[in-house]
Amino acid sequence: MPTHHPLACAAALVLSALPAAAQSTSPPGSLPEQTIRSTLLASPLEQVPASVTVVDGEDIRDRQWQVNLSESLSSTPGLLLQNRQNYAQDLQLSIRGHGARSTFGVRGIQIYVDDIPATMPDGQGQTNHIDLSSVERIEVLRGPYSALYGNASGGVINAYTERGHGAPRLESRFAIGSNGQKRIGLKASGETNGVGYVVSASRFLTDGYRRQSRADKNLLNARIDTQPSGDSHLMLVVNHINVDALDPGGVSPAEWLANPRAVAQGPQDFNARKSQRQTQAGLKYEKRIDAQNALQAVGYVGTRAIVQFQSTPAAAQKPPTSAGGVIDLGRNYGGLDLRWSHERSIGTSTLNVVAGLTANVVREDRKGYNNFIGSTLGVRGDLRRSESNTLSNIDPYAQASWAFAPQWALNAGLRWSNVRFVSRDEYIAPGNGDDSGNARYRRALPVVSLQHALNAATLIYAALGSGFETPTFNEISYRSGGLGGLNFGLQPAKSRSIEIGVRQHYATPSVRGDWSAALFHTRTQDEIVAAENSGGRTVFQNAGRTRRQGFELASTTWLGQQWEFNLALTLLDARVTQGYCDVKGNCVAAGNRLAGTVRSQAYLAANWHPLPGARIGIDWRHVGTIAANDSNSVYAPAYSVAALSAGYARDWGRWTLDVFARIDNLTNRRYVGSVIVNESNGRYYEAAPGRQWMAGASLAYKF
Repeated sequence: MPTHHPLACAAALVLSALPAAAQSTSPPGSLPEQTIRSTLLASPLEQVPASVTVVDGEDIRDRQWQVNLSESLSSTPGLLLQNRQNYAQDLQLSIRGHGARSTFGVRGIQIYVDDIPATMPDGQGQTNHIDLSSVERIEVLRGPYSALYGNASGGVINAYTERGHGAPRLESRFAIGSNGQKRIGLKASGETNGVGYVVSASRFLTDGYRRQSRADKNLLNARIDTQPSGDSHLMLVVNHINVDALDPGGVSPAEWLANPRAVAQGPQDFNARKSQRQTQAGLKYEKRIDAQNALQAVGYVGTRAIVQFQSTPAAAQKPPTSAGGVIDLGRNYGGLDLRWSHERSIGTSTLNVVAGLTANVVREDRKGYNNFIGSTLGVRGDLRRSESNTLSNIDPYAQASWAFAPQWALNAGLRWSNVRFVSRDEYIAPGNGDDSGNARYRRALPVVSLQHALNAATLIYAALGSGFETPTFNEISYRSGGLGGLNFGLQPAKSRSIEIGVRQHYATPSVRGDWSAALFHTRTQDEIVAAENSGGRTVFQNAGRTRRQGFELASTTWLGQQWEFNLALTLLDARVTQGYCDVKGNCVAAGNRLAGTVRSQAYLAANWHPLPGARIGIDWRHVGTIAANDSNSVYAPAYSVAALSAGYARDWGRWTLDVFARIDNLTNRRYVGSVIVNESNGRYYEAAPGRQWMAGASLAYKF
């Protein structure tokens, strides 16, 4: 079947829905009002001209481990979020195909927690410090509007910690499950003498589904709020994470078929593992100047240390250019965001403006060592790499929204992104020259949209934007032929995106809910791909052109007060449109699917509330085949899995007890949980566990 047919069907579905939307006269329902903050200009969800999904904190926590984003964001269209079952690596995350090529960490997507970036200036990010036990909500922004976040913003994930209020409350929680999983948590919240507070601490332990998968994760998150005056607000957030995890790595398709619990010999011989320590603090101050003007300032500082023992064979570390098999990384980072907002009436229309400046800097000390001494493997050996790196960006931005006529609004934004890399090589040896250097990337990133309210319940919109994605420091570090210095010839990937969408909410005496749909199309040139892998160094190059286009649909429906149904559908066609070859003559043909992407995803869930405090839920998720490499010679098979959960909460005076349980992968399906894209040894697969169970309870006391 031609690849354009699913998109044509999607377009027909959207267009057929519009007349019905225009005729709707249903009044707004009793669904909670949601104000979206991810689009810089905060506005109600019903008025946002962009694809955005909001996941409430209570839904994130209900009947879940509260450890990984993959537990609760599966209902987000356009988002592919795969749990590697490997806590030495972060989740594999992509939005509309952006970030799919990342083999570790999160790439090509901006992540913020309480307005503090978890993505470095070069576009490399992480999610494991997000405390799901205290999160108030998570917003997932997709499409052209994400360009307003600057470099590497194929999408944006914004997490917000809940604000403490009301009488003091203390909650403890404990859960156990398959494969030695255990989690204990403690949270205190409330407000005293005008100071709101939330303090959450947890520990998670697991033996892992596969050998060499044991992990110990400790997390602390705190938020304190106060109002210095009647027109100002001050928020302090502090976060600390400590993770020690073994790394089982991937396996080949044949090894996975023979035994899904298989682990390659290398990670076991070298005892592959990773330790991570991170502490950060941020301060946010908001001040209302007058009825039309407001100021906001956000500042943060943090430190991060990582020691990772890889399973790189000793023979592969013999070339003088090798960086060894042990990574010792220390980072100090900080940043500032200053923002002014203004609102005024112009005749019968309204103009809202936001302008600001953001600056971030990361100072990094990176060392590499052999992972052996003589015949002893998995220990720190000789020094093979030592460098000091600085990453920074200074980006001014502005956004305006003009309601120029009843039911019409024009929105425009611009960000000038300025990213700088500086590296000083401190390890110079025979055959390993001076790799010092610096690079700078600049680009204007415009966004424009037009929206029209067909009625009080229905919005249609169109948006257009331009984005770019610089190389990460790892990708710019080396040049072909063993030449020294940074790879100045590597350019950012540049993209243009367009999106049209519709959003509607509805309510009758017995049914209420909302739905949204969007068609999107993105063209990218100078996509960054691997050009050469030898001597322990990977050299990157710019490829030809690529295209990402597709359709998204999401819906939430309540039948009375007892039944809730959720649906999400994603169709994605992500392809190379101009073929390219690497330095060794290996070519990728036009028409190949982009590695790490999936053509179809679907999610269905039903939750029943038969009694006050009681809930029973079932959900089903489908993920299509995933291209494991650029040549498309290997595809991880498609899969469908279901989960069943139940819980019951009851109050006894000041006490509240909540018991819960869930079973994941009900049918014990064998499937690949995540794919290590373009793994050089062909070990692409990380297996998902079979049938898993979890049970737990929480006990809270309100003073």
